[in-house]
Amino acid sequence: MKYLSLILFCTTLTLAQFNPGAKQISLANSDAALSNDVFSLFNNPAGLSQLNWREVGIYYSPAPFGLTELANGYVAFNEPFSFGSVSLGGMTYGYEVYRESKVLLAYSYNYQNKFFAGAAVNYHTVSIQNYGSDNAFYFNLGGLAYLTNDFRFGFSFHNINRASFGNDDGQIPVVLNTGISYDVINTLTLNAAIEKDIKHKASFMFGADYDLIEYLSLRTGFSNEPSRFSVGLGINYSLLSLDYAMFTHSDLGLTHQVGLIISFDKNGSRREMIRNYLGIK
Repeated sequence: MKYLSLILFCTTLTLAQFNPGAKQISLANSDAALSNDVFSLFNNPAGLSQLNWREVGIYYSPAPFGLTELANGYVAFNEPFSFGSVSLGGMTYGYEVYRESKVLLAYSYNYQNKFFAGAAVNYHTVSIQNYGSDNAFYFNLGGLAYLTNDFRFGFSFHNINRASFGNDDGQIPVVLNTGISYDVINTLTLNAAIEKDIKHKASFMFGADYDLIEYLSLRTGFSNEPSRFSVGLGINYSLLSLDYAMFTHSDLGLTHQVGLIISFDKNGSRREMIRNYLGIK
């Protein structure tokens, strides 16, 4: 009975975990149409081919809601080629009683610097002490389009084959996400998205990303299902981007996360590099 309680507890809190990285969480995961760094692998892989440089990212949340048992970490790598971008990532979540791990391989294609499509295959495992383990393969799809130089539309579909663990349906969420992103000025981007897990209510998400000065970005966001408010900052210098995010969950309280991105052969701000690569004035 003790283990069953722990399993139900961890499973419930798994639903409260959000895709990385720290920038995305500080924007309340409203980045479906932004998707402009290596962690897009986990949300909308289409956006990866906006990058024409190699990128590596590490994300860690050491004690979500004050519980070290819920620690989770992600790694991601993106490599651009002439035929598109190829990305590899991984995730681990939990502790010795309940552990989830995932490996992803993704491909993103850039069509005429305006339309982007991506797909990812996931190998997801779960291990529960004294209960055994299981695994599943599933697929994610994504798309992104520049409707104007400053206005983008994006969508993603997670677990399109509706894979699950064991004989029970719905153990791995099936999630649809769609949104818009608008560069109000060169230093300010507004994002809005609607996410729908087929087993839960739709969630509206909004986020703002503002480059205060050359090396410092300020971010904030909110969502309504679950109700949460997030803030964060990014320190961007040379090849390194260090991101921090904090958010409050209506039921579970406060949590913190941090991420580090190394961008090779990148010279200038992320916005400037992408706009120059895509030929946007």
